[in-house]
Amino acid sequence: MFSVNPKFAVEKKDKNYGRFIIEPLPYGYGMTLGNSLRRVLLTSLLGSAIVQVKIEGVKHEFDVIPGVKEDVVEIILNLKKVKIKLDKPSVVLNLDVKGPGVVAAKSIDVPTGVTILNPDQAIATLSSPKTRLKMELLVEQGMGFLPAEERESSEIGVIPIDAIHAPVLRVDYSISATRVGRMTNFDKLTLEISTDGSIDPQEALKKGAVILKNYFEFINDPSIVKEEEKVETKEEAGVDLKLTLEELDLPTRVVNSLHAINVTNLGELIQKSEKEIMSIKNVGAKSVTEVKKKIEELGLFFRQDEGQKNETSKKRKKTESK
Repeated sequence: MFSVNPKFAVEKKDKNYGRFIIEPLPYGYGMTLGNSLRRVLLTSLLGSAIVQVKIEGVKHEFDVIPGVKEDVVEIILNLKKVKIKLDKPSVVLNLDVKGPGVVAAKSIDVPTGVTILNPDQAIATLSSPKTRLKMELLVEQGMGFLPAEERESSEIGVIPIDAIHAPVLRVDYSISATRVGRMTNFDKLTLEISTDGSIDPQEALKKGAVILKNYFEFINDPSIVKEEEKVETKEEAGVDLKLTLEELDLPTRVVNSLHAINVTNLGELIQKSEKEIMSIKNVGAKSVTEVKKKIEELGLFFRQDEGQKNETSKKRKKTESK
């Protein structure tokens, strides 16, 4: 398989940082692998972020709150720095505190399955015992960067936030020469990965490698995707995919938003992934949950993303081997 067998070594690792060595590699492969992994790690791993906030007594982001040192814009900037780990697609969190003092992320009320990774992150400063800060935060899983403009809400007081979902904060790689016997034209790839603590650096590297592997497997054998499509089509048998959104008894607001992206029936709806539905303007987490419940009642599901397809494929192989 390899002209020279490469070795993988963990030079240093903790919960937020890892340095990994891969050597020897054929000349030029260090750049190929390093650049590809860096791009995937920074853009394609699932993470969580606060995507919108509703603050009691606040109508818009340029408002001010009596007794609070920071204006709403500053509070939003602080909320963007709060790192959260979720074990579900979305969750609504609440914060309700009285002054005086600094309000930190640890004051957010979190249910089971939700972890605040930087609890000491400051959110606001309350000046007196009479000052109260109460807010509702929507946290969602996603990939990469989601601008606030794509989540504009018609509900008064709901403020969308630019969301950085990426759990990997920084990836650096360097290539140096290494030797095998008397031959010196081999690459040594050093990868340095920094995360927000929601994922282990080595686990992040593995997931990045799996994403690339899935695409290379498709290039090698395009029938892999076609086989999965056949299985999915078989599972959909017996259900009328031409059912309109109105016939599914979905909320009018959701139906209008789906019509805006040319989704008019059940068949077109299940061709979308859950992430795509969540990114539609005026469609929030609660609406997505409602739509998902409706189609699951029919024995159907949203289109799976690459990570989900990989898991499904593994499950099928296990089932077939039994």
